Amino acid sequence: MATINPHINFNGNAEEAFTFYKSVFGGEFTKVIRFKDLAGSGVPIAENEQNKIMHIALPISKHTQLMGNDVPEFMGKTNENENRSKIAISAETREEADKLFNGLSAGGAVEMPISDSPWGSYFGMFRDKYGIEWMVDYDTKEA
Repeated sequence: MATINPHINFNGNAEEAFTFYKSVFGGEFTKVIRFKDLAGSGVPIAENEQNKIMHIALPISKHTQLMGNDVPEFMGKTNENENRSKIAISAETREEADKLFNGLSAGGAVEMPISDSPWGSYFGMFRDKYGIEWMVDYDTKEA
């Protein structure tokens, strides 16, 4: 079966955002590559972007990683308030769902408080303080 790993673009604050995500999910980064690490590759990197994140990865489960990067200025700004997609998390317990929802939504905007849904799961939606949209779900039928 295929595994999907969400990848998020940031406008220079990827490291801050991923430090926040790490505080919620726990674990350690498996990769942190900065643009300056590309030195000598023939890719010109502006001095003000040398320490920005070219790639970062945080395992959030046995088979899933949250990944991201800073978008270099020459590529333009990423829309931090896009609303075409959400990252969906399936929690293993109600307690884990609460922990992830409360942790990730801190400083953000809750769209739907986490609660028992009409379709039978424990569910909530929010936009985190970095503009990323999330859905947290715990399927109470599988408990």
